[in-house]
Amino acid sequence: MVSRRPTPIRRRKRTSAATPKPSRALEIFGLPAPLELRESARATRMTLKVDPGRDLIQVVIPVGVSERDARSFIGRHLVWLRARMAALPPPLPFIDGAVIPVRGVDHTVRWVADLRGPTRIEDGAILVGGLPDHTTRRVRDFLVSEAKREIGARARVKAALIGARIAAITLRDTKSRWGSCSSTGRLSFSWRLILAPDSVLDYVVGHEVAHLQEMNHSPQFWALCARLTAELNPDVDTPRGWLKANGARLLRYG
Repeated sequence: MVSRRPTPIRRRKRTSAATPKPSRALEIFGLPAPLELRESARATRMTLKVDPGRDLIQVVIPVGVSERDARSFIGRHLVWLRARMAALPPPLPFIDGAVIPVRGVDHTVRWVADLRGPTRIEDGAILVGGLPDHTTRRVRDFLVSEAKREIGARARVKAALIGARIAAITLRDTKSRWGSCSSTGRLSFSWRLILAPDSVLDYVVGHEVAHLQEMNHSPQFWALCARLTAELNPDVDTPRGWLKANGARLLRYG
């Protein structure tokens, strides 16, 4: 996500029992995309976020800030919002003829009317059978399956190297994190990592496995992360930089 964090604002006093209202749509004339208003009990200032995965703008406000203040805040940043939305890559749907990267290598989606068997990769193409209207779902299901297989295998190998135990591995379509590790040893990853180059996917897996031993970002953690990803990455800054530069594009696929 691309976000903007202005200076803190004054807000009304609230009781400790105050709870955030559910997220809701907000209509403002002149916006280049739909807007979602979200209250956060942890927020200390209003922030704007451009969500490339959902094609919308989100404004996060502290509990107690009025909708009127939120509208005024958004109005002051219309130029910035228009620029950020204009800079987003175009949507990249999973349709016949689309070019989709798998582990960083471009493959063309080919719908084959009489294809037998499951969706698969052959000769640089993602072959999809069934009804044409089901192509998008079938391609997505195939990519999620590939991500689960690849990420799971790498995570188990890396965990074994440090004697760590993985409680579970889940894949989601997350919008703000590529991976996470809980204190109970549960790892979670974005399935969209299967679209990234091998070295980037490997880095994210190594990063989260390292958290099984170091639940922090201390020098010890980074040293362990570098050791777990050294085979494909001479340094951790390279894949991190790739995700920063290309993450929005990954969220536009499908």
